[in-house]
Amino acid sequence: MDHHHNQRLQSVLTFVIISNFLLVSHGEVGTAAQYSPPFLPCYGYDSGQFPSSNLFAAAGDGIWDNGAACGRQYLVKCISATEPGTCVPDQVIQVRIVDFALSTVSPPSYEGTTMVFSDTAFGTIANSSAVSINIEFQQFGIQFMLKLNFWLTRYVGMI
Repeated sequence: MDHHHNQRLQSVLTFVIISNFLLVSHGEVGTAAQYSPPFLPCYGYDSGQFPSSNLFAAAGDGIWDNGAACGRQYLVKCISATEPGTCVPDQVIQVRIVDFALSTVSPPSYEGTTMVFSDTAFGTIANSSAVSINIEFQQFGIQFMLKLNFWLTRYVGMI
């Protein structure tokens, strides 16, 4: 494949991923706070497996799933906050669950949220001075990949 073809394929992939995520019917709505180091991984989860991007989170009780959430990845965007202008418009991040919010070493900026983001993750989608935000999130896993595969096989001939 030539460079121009790769750029078009990347553009289509980006469009499919983002447009699929932005459809409200595909995501769940929740809340998020932030926390600072030290970060301790889920039971048995090697601390060397924290994402190098520092885009990770602790799962709140509602998505913890008795520890099954550890290692799951989510696409997340900020949709609103108490203070207008808090969210970074159209910013979507992918976070990995590495901890349980009810047992983090450092306290979250707000209790009882769906997710508690690392400072880096929180600051990527919202003003880091906010205490909490409202989020839309979707688990990034096999169902999402099946949808992506469908769109790619359907439209790859058009590239």
